[in-house]
Amino acid sequence: MNLIDTTSTVIVSSYALLSAVYKTAQAFHASPTHAPAVSTHAVRPEAVPSVDVIVPCFNEDPRTLLACLQSIASQDYVGQLRVYVVDDGSWNREDVAPVHQEFARDSRFNFILLQKNVGKRKAQIAAIRCSSGDLVLNVDSDTILASDMVGKLALRMQDAAIGAAMGQLTASNRNATWLTGLIDMEYWLACNEERAAQARFGAVMCCCGPCAMYRRSALDLLLDQYEAQYFRGKPSDFGEDRHLTILMLKAGFRTEYVSDAYAATLVPDRLAPYLRQQLRWARSTFRDTLLALRLLPGLDPYLTLDVIGQNLGPLLLAFSVVTGMAQVAVTGTVPWWTVLTIASMTLVRCAVAALRARQLRFLAFSLHTPINIFLLLPVKAYALCTLSNSDWLSRKPAKTLGPGAEQALKQSQQPQSDPAMPVRSRDGSRRTSGGDAAALAAASDGAD
Repeated sequence: MNLIDTTSTVIVSSYALLSAVYKTAQAFHASPTHAPAVSTHAVRPEAVPSVDVIVPCFNEDPRTLLACLQSIASQDYVGQLRVYVVDDGSWNREDVAPVHQEFARDSRFNFILLQKNVGKRKAQIAAIRCSSGDLVLNVDSDTILASDMVGKLALRMQDAAIGAAMGQLTASNRNATWLTGLIDMEYWLACNEERAAQARFGAVMCCCGPCAMYRRSALDLLLDQYEAQYFRGKPSDFGEDRHLTILMLKAGFRTEYVSDAYAATLVPDRLAPYLRQQLRWARSTFRDTLLALRLLPGLDPYLTLDVIGQNLGPLLLAFSVVTGMAQVAVTGTVPWWTVLTIASMTLVRCAVAALRARQLRFLAFSLHTPINIFLLLPVKAYALCTLSNSDWLSRKPAKTLGPGAEQALKQSQQPQSDPAMPVRSRDGSRRTSGGDAAALAAASDGAD
């Protein structure tokens, strides 16, 4: 056995060992706990915390925004609920004006019209600073909430030690293309393996942006830090969900995952936008992992293993592929040990996921492995080399909901209002102005 063969064998064996230890520990800690079900209806309305829902929008498709706001308006929550829709200087404001007008009749809805695009983070902050609820729920404008989402997150937040909580994400357009199907499975694994295991120790490392709830008192302490994030002297505007979660942990609050609180969000249906999204996410992950390292000594040892597994694991996989290709180029022999190791680990992981989710479709997640090796790993390597780049890469008009969600939408027939004017509520008061149910049901059916 020559040097290249030996190196290849050592690296892929190290990858296999690390992955086996990490995934075994993750599966053990991610096992669901069966806590007794509680309903907000069992609590007096005056004792239930008030919730402010923040929905930043930029160039959103009117039908997608309509579906999002309908799901919020239909929440089965006995406490006070207020909604702040922030139009972040959209170019299509005339198109979404009928949607604004539709919900302006609901006294719970407030609209903030920013005169220029300031970014998702600052749009969120603009609404947070003019709201006053006990809890704040950040919702992306392409996300649909299950009718009990707010109630289930609010119940978990009854513990004053919890600063943030997230629910289970699914892809509302998962049946649109093969890619959206893979992403939906990727979301399930991220929620029910990674986040579920982290939540066992009260330290979910990223309460995902499409739908996450925060404690107002904690936000008040951290808002200035959240707004003024810099990396190498440049403002950092993306990765706001992960950064805010890390700030919560740094301040001593717990962060949680609520597996039976569902939200369905639109995901990219083509490779190019998907890879741009992954590039942006990789940059924010690398940036905030550096900040999270300081927290690890005070957390359970599993969280250290989790950080090592998520960062060193992909590195070892990349080296395994590179040394395997070098072996083919130099010796003309196929690195069968590398091929069989990666293939067997992929099949085992997919089989376990299919068993846990009770869905055979997870066997098809094996297709994600070549995408990971030949596309995502190079993207992550590029992200690591360009950490100072803060471009959003995807600030374009969003796509509409997929065919599976169309039946949940209703076209607004209200006349357009002047987009420069404040929108009035049903009671006539002025509101602040500046310059798929089907997918959720499918996700619930496959839950633990």
